[in-house]
Amino acid sequence: MKNFKIAVIAGDGIGPEVIRSGIDVLNGVAALDKTFDVELEHFPYGCNYYLENGRMMPEDALDRLKSFDAIYLGAVGDPRVPDNISLGGLLLPIRQKFDQYINLRPVKLLNGAPCPLAGIKPSDIDMIVVRENSEGEYANVGARLYQNSPNEIALQTGVFSRRGCQRVIRYAFEIARRSKKSVTSISKGNALAYSMVFWDQIFDEVRRDYPDVETHKLLVDAAAMFFVKDPARFQVVVTSNLFGDILTDLGAAIAGGMGLAAGANLNPERQFPSMFEPIHGSAPDIAGRSIANPLAAIWSISQMLDFFGYEQWASKIIRAIEFLLVDKKTLTPDLGGSARTSDIAPAILTALRNS
Repeated sequence: MKNFKIAVIAGDGIGPEVIRSGIDVLNGVAALDKTFDVELEHFPYGCNYYLENGRMMPEDALDRLKSFDAIYLGAVGDPRVPDNISLGGLLLPIRQKFDQYINLRPVKLLNGAPCPLAGIKPSDIDMIVVRENSEGEYANVGARLYQNSPNEIALQTGVFSRRGCQRVIRYAFEIARRSKKSVTSISKGNALAYSMVFWDQIFDEVRRDYPDVETHKLLVDAAAMFFVKDPARFQVVVTSNLFGDILTDLGAAIAGGMGLAAGANLNPERQFPSMFEPIHGSAPDIAGRSIANPLAAIWSISQMLDFFGYEQWASKIIRAIEFLLVDKKTLTPDLGGSARTSDIAPAILTALRNS
């Protein structure tokens, strides 16, 4: 029997509530499958830890985490802690230290999910966004000069390496080749004459190795428009750290909302743990009220199982989520229901047992 060690960082706000549901589903799947089990260890890192200790996680946190097979993250953020501190003190160090250079976000409209776009069918929104996740605009290289003076200057430098661009673009092409789908590269080469022209050049170099894969290139502003006007044109999307961050939130908005948005931060070589998370915020305004939607957290468990090699269970979880959306009897208030957060995992497990 395989044993997977999972580090759990429930985080802030609604994080502990939705993560609890995801853990219930993960344990339930392990019990149904009987070929693997999971060993969970919880870490109290996040904004509450910062308010007590002056840092988001202890100095040796990454050393503690690196021996795990995966990290399961809830949500990070608190109005009392500046966002640059919460992001820069926890998420970015984990992504960069563990070389989680692939951020994988499905933008898929499930049957029964709400969509703000008129005349759209579920088959019209079915893409995977491959976002560079370890460098680019989030490398946090820069400076502030002459602070608090009239001549103050802020410099923010995007870091684009040949290796970093090549590996994320190639990862997208491998997905496209396996699934017989097209790849669309999204950049801004007309305005960013160094970083994005470099990105476009490397995309052209890599695509020569995949003559069987249909390719497209779009500027990010045009891509944002087409996400809304013609989402069916996108299948596999590859883009930089910043553009991917923005576009996937737009993707969530057209594919059921943030309550159905999951993300995986992958180290494909498995030299370090990968991290799986719902991509919604900590929603402190509804924390503790048992109305948070845990479906994104459960979807991220599907991504974890897929990464571990349990593709069938990953697909079954998505179908179980779809069953709840269509059935409409067990949904949280954001999806028009009256169920509590704790009601969702048992309903998902019932659907899995009946599948």
